[in-house]
Amino acid sequence: MPTLAPRAVFVTRETDYELLLARHATLEQARFYLQTRGQSLATLETRHQRFGEVIAAARAAVPADWRQALVRRADLDRFLFTAEDIVVPVGQDGLVPNVAKYLAGQPVIGINPAPDLYDGVLVRHRVDELAAMLPHVWHGDADIEHRTMVEGLLDTGERLSALNELFIGHRSHQSARYHIEDGAAKEEQSSSGVIVATGTGATGWARSIMEATSRDISLDPQERALGWFVREPFPSVATGSSMRAGKLAEQPLRLTSHMNDGGVIFADGIEQDFLSFDWGRRLEVTVGANSLSMVL
Repeated sequence: MPTLAPRAVFVTRETDYELLLARHATLEQARFYLQTRGQSLATLETRHQRFGEVIAAARAAVPADWRQALVRRADLDRFLFTAEDIVVPVGQDGLVPNVAKYLAGQPVIGINPAPDLYDGVLVRHRVDELAAMLPHVWHGDADIEHRTMVEGLLDTGERLSALNELFIGHRSHQSARYHIEDGAAKEEQSSSGVIVATGTGATGWARSIMEATSRDISLDPQERALGWFVREPFPSVATGSSMRAGKLAEQPLRLTSHMNDGGVIFADGIEQDFLSFDWGRRLEVTVGANSLSMVL
């Protein structure tokens, strides 16, 4: 039986121009909306056009005998990735965590379409590098960085994984109440929620927490370990604040919800994609079984 040809899967999200048009229905309405606020649509139009040119160049870089697919971020949960895929996010760094949880070892080449706008921490490559990279990646000649992921498993069997971090807390600004266990250490807590981060995530949300609390936990993106951080724990007659941060490797972090409603778990800042974490539900957070295969 013949082997399937490799497939380049391009992952994108809507440009600001497209989002504005979707909101205002027509180009003229969008233009009028910005003009009444002293702003111009011209900059967004230029960026949108430049992005389209980058996508066209990226797709033209795929070998003629390969297959291709284009998937928007909003459709990732309905897209079927296969073993023959090389995944190419084109856009902001955040696209890489968005797609990571749907993969099972497929190599990822991040393309930065606008180095003057995006930092390029995870989308490291220019579009003019892609043609040379694709055959090397397919034949196993490329350097790969295996970035650790974090996974949460509920007692219901539901799972959620992330490249940066998981958030466990209340969906609003109310205090989250829960029981937390890290090995022998246990505590009832009321806080603004718990963040469990990977080495990749340690440069983002978790970093701001570490700087604010002076609790530095060293994590390399490829290290099979996680850092956990409690946001603003509140001590009371029923709750404590002695457990504020720690590092996980072999053992899980365990939490039991004491929230009647509004308890949530979400990944990589995507609040709309959450698991309910209401009263009595138990959660184990561990190093993920899968890792992200990032092409260097």
